[in-house]
Amino acid sequence: MSDTAIKENKMGTLPINRLLLTMSLPMMASMLVQALYNIVDSIFVARISEDALTAVSMAFPLQTLMIALAGGTGVGINAILSKSLGEKEYERANKTAENGIFLALISYLIFLIIGLTVVKPFYMSQTEDLAIIGYGTDYLTIVLTCSFGIFGQFIFERLLTSTGRTLFTMVTQGTGAIINLIFDPIFIFGLLGFPALGVKGAALATIAGQIVAAVMACIFNIKKNTDIHISFKGFKPDWVLIGHIYKIGVPSIIMQSIGSLMVYIMNKILIGFSSTAVAVFGVYFKLQSFTFMPVFGLNNGMIPIIAYNYGAKNKERMMKTWRLSWIYATAIMALGLAAFEAVPGFLLSFFDASEEMLAMGSVALRIIAVHFPIAAYCIVTGSLFQALGVSVYSMIVSIMRQIVVLIPAAFLLSLLGNVDYVWWSFPIAEIMSALATTFFYKRIYNKVIKHI
Repeated sequence: MSDTAIKENKMGTLPINRLLLTMSLPMMASMLVQALYNIVDSIFVARISEDALTAVSMAFPLQTLMIALAGGTGVGINAILSKSLGEKEYERANKTAENGIFLALISYLIFLIIGLTVVKPFYMSQTEDLAIIGYGTDYLTIVLTCSFGIFGQFIFERLLTSTGRTLFTMVTQGTGAIINLIFDPIFIFGLLGFPALGVKGAALATIAGQIVAAVMACIFNIKKNTDIHISFKGFKPDWVLIGHIYKIGVPSIIMQSIGSLMVYIMNKILIGFSSTAVAVFGVYFKLQSFTFMPVFGLNNGMIPIIAYNYGAKNKERMMKTWRLSWIYATAIMALGLAAFEAVPGFLLSFFDASEEMLAMGSVALRIIAVHFPIAAYCIVTGSLFQALGVSVYSMIVSIMRQIVVLIPAAFLLSLLGNVDYVWWSFPIAEIMSALATTFFYKRIYNKVIKHI
């Protein structure tokens, strides 16, 4: 058998545990590096001032919206491309890749316009503090108008993941993260002869890492990805295929966009207590990424395996992949829970936390982390839905969790006058999410899985 044939069939032949680890560990490692540079970014910004940290925290909703569009489009591409390979539909796989790149360009143009028009009004809708508005406008304008890097990185890395080449994505993400880490202090504080740019420097370091990662991922696809062949000669958008991509991807986009809306509303609730509460919430999201990002990396390795074997009609391999992923995700979340419960003050101290921030943040981390093990089940099973092409189930669960339960719970708890109560909205919402996820899992098992 040729080398190419071996590569294209490994998702249908390798032992599942070995395959899952081979596919996921590089993604998990690269996600950990991503989490590290997200945290370091905020650690450096916190050295400017707490207002600067709050401003970067408030940027999260629009940044999440951007990542939602890139990631959701990638989910659709990933599922269709992997399923096409499983079905030996190689021409469809090539078209999926080409149309995915086209969609990345369109997505960038959308956020270029957003970056040029809505950033300052976005901040003014959250706060009247001129220092926070100034810092935030400087930071977010650069991140959005130069977002071609992140869109290119997402799409080209998804093409590599879809064909089982996750080691290359580890290299691209790791390199991008290291560049960000190196340039953060240089650009922010003006080292090595560079001017001190403050929060603008943090934004420039971020986009520099994204652009380099995108270029590398593009080169790896051209030189190393033998399962797909990208050619734009005579290219025309395939609107039917694009429709299929977004049929799978839109629920994921909506799910993450809902997260953006949730953070925006939570910031408005928390600013009613203090700007420190907003900073604590932002720091929580940075710290929890050390737990959640590896699980998302695990999912990125899991989805193409399940999609491939769904296309190949191999139920046993599909379900074993899901079960093993759930076990690994729960172990990761348990470690995160232990860290948040044992040393919250130590974690917060990295962000130059004031006494007020340490006191408030320690309570917040301990309360919110209670939901981590439950989230492991919800995240992995939601990814199973995506791999089977029914992302709408994940979307419904996400809407129920964040809009129907979390936000109302946070608002009602805030009326008690103590910010500590607000943090309990996260465990409350996750319990509901687990119940809804179980309902949809039983539904899809009876309708689809057991008939394979």
